[in-house]
Amino acid sequence: MAEKNYFTINEISKKTQVPEHTIRYWEAKFKLLRPLRLSSGHRRYTAGDFEIISEVKDLVLMKGYTLAGAKKIIYSRKKTRPKLSPAQPSADTLQLLEDIKKELQRVIKEC
Repeated sequence: MAEKNYFTINEISKKTQVPEHTIRYWEAKFKLLRPLRLSSGHRRYTAGDFEIISEVKDLVLMKGYTLAGAKKIIYSRKKTRPKLSPAQPSADTLQLLEDIKKELQRVIKEC
């Protein structure tokens, strides 16, 4: 079975063992937690949302932090994470793309 991209609040609640009303409250407190809203108003959470909810649960419910303290920790972690730079294509890849471009231009001229 393929892994899901989006989860309902019920699924997230069951996975994290955090009540749905608590998850909705945390949404109001953490700007990083912004699930997709369908036209019907239903929330759809991503794997990233799941990670944030799990992290908040760990900090607040397990380690005893206040929401303000958890917020500081989570936001500081998000700022210090290194940004990934896109991989540079190799010379062979660039040459292949150039050849494809020329071939496509030739085909367009023939049509």
